[in-house]
Amino acid sequence: MLNKNLRLFHLGWVIILIGALLAHFIQTSGGISIRDIRFNGNNGQVMSGLLYVPPGVTAENKAPAILAVHGYINSRETQSGFAIEYARRGYVVLALDQSGHGYSDGPAFANGFGGPGALAYLRGLDIVDTDNIGLEGHSMGGWTVLAAAATMPDAYKSLVLEGSSTGAPFAMEGTPEWPRNLAVVFSKYDEFSQLMWNVDRAQDVAGSPKLQAVFGTDQAVVPGEVYGDIAQGTARILHMPNTTHPGDHISPEAIGYSIDWFAETLEGAEPLPSSDQIWLWKEIGTLIALVGFVVLLAGTFQALLGTQAFAHLRNNPVKAAHSERGAKWWLGFAISAFVPVLTYYLFFGWGEQLFPASALLPQTITSQIAFWAVLNGLIVFLVGFVLRGEKVDARGNILGSILIALATVGIGYLFVLAADFLFKIDFRFWVVALKPLSLVQAKIALVYLVPFTLFFVLALRGLHTGLSVAGDSRLKQYLSNIGALALGFLVFLAFQYGWLLFAGHLFSIEEPLNTVIAIQFLPLMTIIAFLSTFTYRRTGSYLPGAFINALFVTWYIVAGQATQFPVS
Repeated sequence: MLNKNLRLFHLGWVIILIGALLAHFIQTSGGISIRDIRFNGNNGQVMSGLLYVPPGVTAENKAPAILAVHGYINSRETQSGFAIEYARRGYVVLALDQSGHGYSDGPAFANGFGGPGALAYLRGLDIVDTDNIGLEGHSMGGWTVLAAAATMPDAYKSLVLEGSSTGAPFAMEGTPEWPRNLAVVFSKYDEFSQLMWNVDRAQDVAGSPKLQAVFGTDQAVVPGEVYGDIAQGTARILHMPNTTHPGDHISPEAIGYSIDWFAETLEGAEPLPSSDQIWLWKEIGTLIALVGFVVLLAGTFQALLGTQAFAHLRNNPVKAAHSERGAKWWLGFAISAFVPVLTYYLFFGWGEQLFPASALLPQTITSQIAFWAVLNGLIVFLVGFVLRGEKVDARGNILGSILIALATVGIGYLFVLAADFLFKIDFRFWVVALKPLSLVQAKIALVYLVPFTLFFVLALRGLHTGLSVAGDSRLKQYLSNIGALALGFLVFLAFQYGWLLFAGHLFSIEEPLNTVIAIQFLPLMTIIAFLSTFTYRRTGSYLPGAFINALFVTWYIVAGQATQFPVS
């Protein structure tokens, strides 16, 4: 019996190992080494980064270097597509955790976002050719490297802004002479065109007066045409790949333009064409590992449930709330799926106003998500009393459910730690990323665990005791629950990005950040529904799934968010 219960667990770690090995071999292709580093930035701030070192680079055989920086509420691993391709071409690459992100000290935005300190550190490495240093930053990472360029105007040779801009609100105004040798890579469907270049549609960025001032022209900038002179440091070029703002990270076109610009403006790199890119296989590897992690959690739970310690939790669901999918069921399903989306912007706005960053709640966006979640949990809970079908026994063993949840997520956490230690990867695809918590983040997570636990207890009680249907097959039950949690976000994102595709801007043009954040909700809600359904089918209780998801989601969000208030 125990061996049978271990099959899914074994499958999970095998999938993780396959993905981890693939990602590892791709990011170390050709002998590249990756070092997890900490260094002192400005004002004693401890900064974190991944240092990619090509083979054969030594103090006697120096190499050109690039500082690569992620955007807001991302981390150093988000830049891996850029970093891998730069390192393959012979550049030493510092992929930075900017201030208050990843493992760098907070708060976010401090000390020039960490850019000046990072550039000083990179220049201090004896393996770096300090006459050939490039800077690359995506979104807020662009402002990070611009802060470095403003602080040390002669310490770099060229700069690439991916989905970013000079000038207000967070950077020095650009001129035809500053920053040096600038490439602007601004995608045709970038959601932040208003913030960055003061145009409603990203396709119109070439006509932005703000951009034209940097290029030294009063005419529309011609994409692909070099303005100024590389030798004088005044060169400028605009590229417009066919993707979105977060899409820059997984766009061979966007990454390729940056490769080409550094090849033109820096010396000492390998003449490898920009079309030769392998980073996507690393992204596929970490996606496989992320899928394996979800399988591992389910397998761990099943294995634990097969032991004597947790045998008392084993039970089948006693009764379904509905005999069939009638009008009342469909109304409850629609409320579960679409009310969270309809309240998304509103509750996020209230959360930002009511819970500014503080010592207790130091992550602004995490606070917004928690506030939105609790209110929606209450809505689903209250609606359940009005629309429920037959009364379903909602009791469960609280202590046993907590203990099995802690053991399940704890074992999963060990695998994430092992992957980080052995292969220097997290479990991710694109902006969906799961990584180990720092000690500071672990302390922060303990506070946010309270509201997220409340949400999952309320929401999953409503899901399993309010929307269960008698006679549902296993597949229908999984799909129904995934739909109840994720369908609203699927429709919401399809509408927003369909509007962006045809109109050139989001329907909610004033909400680019929160719209981009919502992209993560779709896979996250799918995982939540899968895990909760898996545990409910084996215990007849919503509590184990509620506690597992509370631990997992709190960990996921806190590890990936910016910390806006200084905590230690």
